[in-house]
Amino acid sequence: MCGNSLTGKKGIKKMATRETALAPTAGATGSANRNKEMQRSSASQNVGQTERYVSAIGGGALALYGLTRGSLGGIALALIGGSLVYRGTTGHCNVYEAMGVNTAHEKSGAASVAGNRGIKVEKSVTVNRPAAELYRYWRNFENLPRFMDHLESVRNTSEKRSHWVAKAPAGTTVEWDAEVINEKENELIAWRSLENADVDNAGSVRFQEAPGGRGTEVRVSLEYDPPGGVIGAAIAKLFGEEPNQQVEEDLRRFKQVMEAGERPTTEGQTSGRSATSGK
Repeated sequence: MCGNSLTGKKGIKKMATRETALAPTAGATGSANRNKEMQRSSASQNVGQTERYVSAIGGGALALYGLTRGSLGGIALALIGGSLVYRGTTGHCNVYEAMGVNTAHEKSGAASVAGNRGIKVEKSVTVNRPAAELYRYWRNFENLPRFMDHLESVRNTSEKRSHWVAKAPAGTTVEWDAEVINEKENELIAWRSLENADVDNAGSVRFQEAPGGRGTEVRVSLEYDPPGGVIGAAIAKLFGEEPNQQVEEDLRRFKQVMEAGERPTTEGQTSGRSATSGK
């Protein structure tokens, strides 16, 4: 019995020693597994922080809007909104994965618009006023909110630079600093956003004599990279704030302001504000 007892004690001691030796290994294995899990999660993220924020906010608003409609179309909108919320919270987009796009590791605030990422808009209008007058009015960027309803304010900070605040979906705003990169008096103004812009953008406006001396053709070209990319643009469109329609309506108001000295507000009414007051 003594022999057996001694052998049992030795066996227990060996097992305890083995468990003690294995404990750190098990801990290290668990830590390694957690690290691998974090690495997999990080690797699966292909949506940048700004896009995630907009996707989550816009998706939530879209889902709520869809649910309040109480129809099949509303249910579809709610499902789309839910997928955008998932996109925002996880940082992963299956569409981006299929396209090979990854914005998760891009530095925010790149000046202007990255190649093949921007959405392009080009619109024109003929205004029955001299090019020089239209150029002078537009070149003072603080006049732009007078006919661009999506702009809350523009403040000139220097001869070439200005600070812009614009309306965004769901009652939010976006801001950026811009600089004039090219201009030709009475003919051309071109600009681009600077680093750390909420919306990277670039654009130009050209003033050219219309055929037959019928005034001036004003042509606006705009390229921008909306928060949330193409999906963000689609959300904005649902809320009536899509740039194609914005620019078209802005130019219509610009024509009214410059030709009649006042801007339209509601149908059949005008605000009575003179275009010359903002020069």
